Amino acid sequence: LRGSAVGKEGKGRAGRSEQRRGCAAERGQNASPAGGPAFRPPAHSRHDWIGPPDRLSNLRPVIFHVPQDESALERRLREARQDTQAWNQQFWAQQNASFQQEKEEFIYSRLKAKGLAVRDETGQKATLNAEEMADFYKDFLSKNFRKHMRYNRDWYKRNFTITFLMGQVALVRALRWLRWKKKNVGD
Repeated sequence: LRGSAVGKEGKGRAGRSEQRRGCAAERGQNASPAGGPAFRPPAHSRHDWIGPPDRLSNLRPVIFHVPQDESALERRLREARQDTQAWNQQFWAQQNASFQQEKEEFIYSRLKAKGLAVRDETGQKATLNAEEMADFYKDFLSKNFRKHMRYNRDWYKRNFTITFLMGQVALVRALRWLRWKKKNVGD
């Protein structure tokens, strides 16, 4: 298991014993649609945990810390982040699967047109040169241009919402801290 705690400073590590706790059977509500992270932070952790890359989407899933005293605004922020992560995982898992399938079909059709087999005499997979693959990449990007534009538009909307909620949470926390400080200094 390779997870690391991420604190306020954006860095930190969990000890080896903490990293070994958790298994696929313990997957909870933070599991991604692509199968979910096979790790779980220790119960006493107070940080979000970043997991290893998902095998389908290549994105690193986050297990979000849920504080016991989470406010309604903090919950909205966490849920927006979780929803965005699930949406992102699903999009890239589907996009990567489509890319791989179309790439294999392209290679097969080009090799067949050249009269070559998928495997050479040594059993190695036959490949195309970079120039030939450039045709595939160009076509794939052209075919998926609108899909990527919609994804980018939705991604920016979601991130704007998350950033706005983060600003609200930071402001509420700052005001709470100032009231606490004023109360304790005045005593």
